[in-house]
Amino acid sequence: MELEEIDRKILNVLVDDSRLSLRQIAAKIGVSVATVMHHIDKLEKESIVKNYTARLNYEKIGYDIEVIIEVRISKGRLLDVEKKIAVHPNVFAVYDVTGAFDAIILARFKTRRQMDNFLKKIQTYEFVERTETKLVLQTIKEDNIKVE
Repeated sequence: MELEEIDRKILNVLVDDSRLSLRQIAAKIGVSVATVMHHIDKLEKESIVKNYTARLNYEKIGYDIEVIIEVRISKGRLLDVEKKIAVHPNVFAVYDVTGAFDAIILARFKTRRQMDNFLKKIQTYEFVERTETKLVLQTIKEDNIKVE
């Protein structure tokens, strides 16, 4: 779908603060509330805007351990293994990638023991050949990008 200029403006306002009312969004970009409502409905129907959510500071609520897990998967079973891993409650992203590994898993844990149990569990999955885990020491930037 080709975005109109008004769509880009609305998306950028939502990226900054998705809690704004339609009236506040309309005032920020200089259009009517009805126009904003129409465009947001269209963006939602096209799955460009998928949900509205809070961004949490996980460290402040005890999820001090964030890891990047690279996984090598054999015998063309990539999607099956990824779907199995993706349902774990500590996993917040699963990506197909190119390179030495087939998938990258991002996950957060409260304790090292939780992380260790998770790693040992996925290493027992059929078709998982190898994993390599990286501990995130500090997040410098994690943000949505603006739409141009």
